[in-house]
Amino acid sequence: MQGAARGPEGALKGALPCENETMTVQTLFDYTQALGGQARTASAAMARSPTASRNAALRALAGLLRGSVPALQTANAVDLVRAQDAGLPAPMVDRLKLTAQVIETCAQGCEQLAAMPDVIGEIIGMKQQPSGIRVGQMRVPIGVFGMIYESRPNVTIEAASLSIKSANACILRGGSEAIESNKALSLLVSQALAASGLPVDAVQLVQVTDREVVGQLITMAQYLDLIIPRGGKGLIERISRDARVPVIKHLDGNCHVYVDDPCDIEMAIAVADNAKTQKYSPCNAAEGLLVARGAAPDFLPRMAAIYAAKGVEMRCDAEALALLARVPGAQLAAASEQDWYEEYLAPIISIRVVDGVAQAIEHINRYSSHHTDAIVTRDHMHAQAFLREVDSASVMVNASTRFADGFEYGLGAEIGISTDKFHARGPVGIEGLTSLKYVVLGDGQVRL
Repeated sequence: MQGAARGPEGALKGALPCENETMTVQTLFDYTQALGGQARTASAAMARSPTASRNAALRALAGLLRGSVPALQTANAVDLVRAQDAGLPAPMVDRLKLTAQVIETCAQGCEQLAAMPDVIGEIIGMKQQPSGIRVGQMRVPIGVFGMIYESRPNVTIEAASLSIKSANACILRGGSEAIESNKALSLLVSQALAASGLPVDAVQLVQVTDREVVGQLITMAQYLDLIIPRGGKGLIERISRDARVPVIKHLDGNCHVYVDDPCDIEMAIAVADNAKTQKYSPCNAAEGLLVARGAAPDFLPRMAAIYAAKGVEMRCDAEALALLARVPGAQLAAASEQDWYEEYLAPIISIRVVDGVAQAIEHINRYSSHHTDAIVTRDHMHAQAFLREVDSASVMVNASTRFADGFEYGLGAEIGISTDKFHARGPVGIEGLTSLKYVVLGDGQVRL
């Protein structure tokens, strides 16, 4: 591997065959090992890098993104045509689009991160012990993380920017359907790192689409400290099963809006509409609507009329079906047991009438994916019970589930949304990519 030519993305180009050459298992192994070794070396440099350099890289990246919209969209168009020709489902094609607004949001996320305080090296909880020593914890980078994701090329920037801010190194493996978009974006990341005096190997994009690379990455415990999968349930289940590196994951996003009694009906309509129809493909879109029996006669027919106008199919329990039978144009179907578990990522929503907040909480904790769930209510005690008892990564009162996002939470960006309960939960930002180590300050104390 020594002496191989380096490309602008920082990967060892000499490790790659020509486009029309078949990659052997050994070639793939050598390639991923090279990426891992480069990332480990870069992580040490990133851990000692000045805050100012990392912030400068983020601001430079924001500028490069804004100045490269036409070029990025040209690369993205190649991926879009290929995806449509391959018959990819509409939600996946939608996630693949690099619109001007998506690029601007990425740029704003970089700037937001640059403006945030640097948590690396922060010491918390320092306490003096009876022995005279002082014990606290210091926040440090994870080291090297691998990101395996599908469809959304903006994840390349979100992962890269969070990695830079948190003084980590990362290896990014996007889906084959977004390879041209991801290459164009990663080139900008490399340029921003180089311009700021940081190692370009701090962010490396896997340049090949062979699926065997994933199997290699998730077993490289000598190089990677963490794997973060972000994509379909099948991908995440496979990585969780086969990885030899710790994994932060969420399998799906079966999110709910519960309309309580009492509630502001106008607010409930606005929230339930936005949570479902603002965009159908994200994991934080509502897939289930629960309505308290006392609010259902006023709320449900009005809500169903809006869903009907937008072409949303409603899969309902018997009580909801009876209330909605006369709504003009409503696409109604009886809900099956499986519907309560379903993440549709489409204009479909399950609807159930419940006794009240206790039954809503019971339903959510049984059927949801523990991602994001919201209550719309005027009752403070109901809101508090919902916040305490719903076992999800994000729990909301009088707000749309679509806010479950690192950018909207003020994290600058997110590496993903974790429904695990250890280390990181919910949108994973800077602190989710760090660890704490104990530090002890003494003055010559010895243990007796």
